[in-house]
Formats: sequence, structure tokens, C-alpha cells
Amino acid sequence: MSTIFPFTAIVGQERMKRALILNAVDPRIGGVLIRGERGTAKSTAARALAALLPQEKVIAECRFGCNPSDEVHWCTECKERQAKNIPMSVILRPTPFINLPVSATEDRVIGTLDIEKAIQSGEKRFEPGVLAAANRGLLYIDEVNLLEDHVVDILLDSAAMGVNRIEREGISFSHPARFILVGTMNPEEGDLRPQLLDRFAHAVDIFGISDSWDRVEIIKRTISYERDPDAFCREWETEENILSEKIITARKNLSHVTYQNHDLISIASLTASMKVEGHRADLVILKTAVAQAAFDSRTYITDLDIAMAAELALPHRLQKGPFAEKEISTEELQDRIEQLRGKNAPENSDYKNVSELNDEEKKI
Repeated sequence: MSTIFPFTAIVGQERMKRALILNAVDPRIGGVLIRGERGTAKSTAARALAALLPQEKVIAECRFGCNPSDEVHWCTECKERQAKNIPMSVILRPTPFINLPVSATEDRVIGTLDIEKAIQSGEKRFEPGVLAAANRGLLYIDEVNLLEDHVVDILLDSAAMGVNRIEREGISFSHPARFILVGTMNPEEGDLRPQLLDRFAHAVDIFGISDSWDRVEIIKRTISYERDPDAFCREWETEENILSEKIITARKNLSHVTYQNHDLISIASLTASMKVEGHRADLVILKTAVAQAAFDSRTYITDLDIAMAAELALPHRLQKGPFAEKEISTEELQDRIEQLRGKNAPENSDYKNVSELNDEEKKI
């Protein structure tokens, strides 16, 4: 049993926990940026989430943790093994938690190709980087605002595409890079450029808890954990297992969640009315609403799902007007959706599911 501080034992910070859970349900949402002062459980929550996630089946011979049941997204090496009819076995491994240092270089992140070896012998020799280690796991970046901008770009591209493709001198190599991206930062130490900020699907601002009773509970749980981590984790084992099973079930149900045309109209009307630039936010809200519905064991999305998704997707994207960079409540957003829809909004039965959403996104 893991002795990482349990995710379900974290007091408060519900918005942060919800963002992390939904990205665990569907990593294609695009990652979470957590902004807050020191000592507000940012890194604790990220580590706890990874420890909460279930073991996964991987190809034992694969350096990249390829999913044995997802041949389409296998790495170059696994596809070559399959072509040569080389047997491959399956093992279970814990969900990886990879901590990226702010000093990381581009080569350290994406890996390197041995061009000389390839030219001389025709052999593709690839040295894996951080993206390979993080595949099907959680990639955590503390002080992400201090990371080189082009490295952040690479990470965000990989998180969105789910693949790392390296091309040098006409030689290429690819491997899956599907991971939950979590970045944390203290705004007092500098911010991200707006272009990079927008690339994070969700951004959550967290603060020290002011309620005295909650602060007392934090003290009690921290002391109890420090005194005997094993006993504390056993105490929370049932809650951890319940949440873990909910995430596993939500992942399985994700492709069965449907949405209708009027849901898309609600999302588009909301983002347009709040002067959100670009269209990334619309897609993020839809994906998040679908993940929320799956987590709540539903096969359709609601206005509340959309409002809760917008609560995570919009604040860091609002550059103009009274809503810019402010906390927006779910209730405010839900009221706004209802006002925008009006009584005569079209509600046809044009159902779609998350698989079609992903197919459409590839065309954009």
C-alpha cells in the first residue's frame, strides 16, 4: 500500500481536486495549471492523484509502456516487433509519476536520436526522454512559470496530441505520450505568457483556507500522517478505493456520453458572450462536461456540467471586461447559460458522443 498522503484526505480545495479528477478521467482534456501560494497542497494533490490511479497493463518489452490493447498508438519499436512476429508479454505497473525539473532541456524532454548510428547501420537508436517516462502516467511540473517557453510548448503539444514524434535528418521515431499534465506555480514569482496560459485546459487559483475549523482539521490530519503514515493511509484506504473505482468506471463510460446540438449552442453562446478569444475554450468545456457526466455515471451532459466545466476553463482566458481573471461561480455561469439559451433555442436530437468529438477535433 502506498504511503503517499491520500488524495481524499486533502481538506478543502474542491475546485482543484475536481480539475485533477476530470483530467484523470480524460487526459485529452489538456492539463491543469494550479496557481497558489506555498503550502496550499498543490504538489501533495498531484502526487496523491497519481498514487490513487490503478495499475495498468503494459507491454513488458516496451520502453514506453505501450498499451497492449491499443495497437494503433504503439511506438515504432512495438510495431516493428509485431511486423517480425516477435512475441510480446503483458505485465502490470503502477501509474508513473514523473517530476520535471525546471532546468530540463528540449532533448531531456523529447529524447534523442542517434543519427550517426542510423546512417551507418540503418538502426534507429532512440534514447527516451521525459515524455516516454510519463506515458500513461502523470507529468508534474513545479514552478512551470520558470520553465523555458519552448519546452512548455513541447509539453503542451504532446499532452494535446498524445504522441511524441522526433524527426532528424530524414529519420523519424514516434511513441505514445498520453499523460495527465499538472503544472503548479506561485504567481508572486512571475506568470506564464498569455499564449502559454491559454494552452492549459484548466487553471485553478487556490488560497490558504481561512475557516478555522478546516485549519484545525488540516493540523490534525498532517500530524496523524507524520506520526504514522501507514496507519493514516489505512484509515483512508476505503475512501481512496471508492474514488479510484469511480475514475476507472468513468474512463470506461466516457465514449458512451452523448451531447446535443443545443449543448454546443450553450457553450458557444457562453464563450462568445464573455469575449473569450479563440476556440480552444469551447472544446475544453465540452470535453470537461463529458468527463463530468461520465464521472457522475450519466450518459448525457447537462447545463450544470457545462457550467462546472466553464468554471475551470474560462477564468484564465478572460482578458476583457468585468469577468477577467476573477472567480466565477457555477451558479453565475448556469444562470448565464439559461439567459442566453432563451425560450426559443433549438433543441434537436442531433446526438453525438466523445468519440465523434475527438474525430472532429482532428479535422480542426
